[in-house]
Amino acid sequence: MQSLFTDAFFKDLVLQYGTPLYVYSGDKIALQYKHLQESFDPKTTRFFYACKALTNQHILQLIRDLGCGVDCSSINEAYMAVRAGFTPERILYTSNGIAFDEIEAAVELGIHINIDSLSNLEKMGAKYGHDYPVGIRLRPNIMAGGNLKISTGHEQSKFGIPLEQIDEILQIVHRHNMHIRGLHIHTGSEIKDVKVFMEGATRLLELIDHFPELSCMDLGGGFKVAYRPDESGTNILQLAEETRLMQEAMSKRAGRPIEIWFEPGKYLVSECGYLITRVNVIKENGSTVFAGIDSGFNHLIRPMFYDAYHHIRNISQPNAPKKKYTITGNICETDQFATDRLLPEINEGDLLVFFNAGAYGYEMSSSYNARFRPAQVLHYRGDTRLISRRETLDDLMHLQIL
Repeated sequence: MQSLFTDAFFKDLVLQYGTPLYVYSGDKIALQYKHLQESFDPKTTRFFYACKALTNQHILQLIRDLGCGVDCSSINEAYMAVRAGFTPERILYTSNGIAFDEIEAAVELGIHINIDSLSNLEKMGAKYGHDYPVGIRLRPNIMAGGNLKISTGHEQSKFGIPLEQIDEILQIVHRHNMHIRGLHIHTGSEIKDVKVFMEGATRLLELIDHFPELSCMDLGGGFKVAYRPDESGTNILQLAEETRLMQEAMSKRAGRPIEIWFEPGKYLVSECGYLITRVNVIKENGSTVFAGIDSGFNHLIRPMFYDAYHHIRNISQPNAPKKKYTITGNICETDQFATDRLLPEINEGDLLVFFNAGAYGYEMSSSYNARFRPAQVLHYRGDTRLISRRETLDDLMHLQIL
């Protein structure tokens, strides 16, 4: 896979900031958003960046300046969006399994809200009635994303109100004269087949007649990005065309304009990010050669949690003869990033770069084993800056009462 940065650039950053180190390309984020804007009709389609992928304030401010909205999965993410300068109209809040006081806090902010349960829909209606327009997150009973860990729309998922409970939804809406602004679905991650999005949209289309004040349909996110060299992502142009036709059908049936909303997260930031690590030790164990690096699933959990593939490049010896290595971390757990991966010969001290580390890398990191979280660097329009420093022992101790 082609890197956005040169090996020399990575090495210079290591000299300045050490390893492990997260590096992001703001230009790649801008390019991804530009592709969305040029593919879809901006008059009928809106995008909200799913910031759970990466919430650093510098990233949020960049997203804001591009003109994109922000999708928040918790009230604290919403507060972070406000701090980053997003206006309420550009903030979407969709969460699940939450106490109603978190929804009340979202109302105080004046942001868009999607309700995920009959319980909170009842509480929302009882307190706010018609005064505060909301969306309803539905479970469309669609399996997407390849496995249960990244699929959120199937019939066993905790996310959304099941479609078969539409009668109960309507009873609550009518009892409290609620203003339902939109209907929302999100079927999962890594969705390559455009038909999956359209299948969900068709199920929403069938519900339009029940909600006379609908103004938008939210199809969620989950656009696939390429993690392996031989992979391709979601065909955005095809998705845009299918969405245009669906939007026209929805607007015709409703008798008024219906906007389509999307919540891209990984699509915007995954390919912008890299994790640079250093090899601590080479250890041979029979037929297996381990390359132990100065990181672990405390910094990049996706390979262990999702069995996810990340392309790895040895930037110290990119042209050396290739051998098979199992790449492991330095924490006291089984933390294998790659098994029997064919890579240029690795020596202790070499620098290994993990690709597609912008989404759910640093964001899902921890200080497990009292290891420090890495620093983060952003390169944008020729400027390179530190956007969060490496943790210290004082950071690990600062909440403890001694």
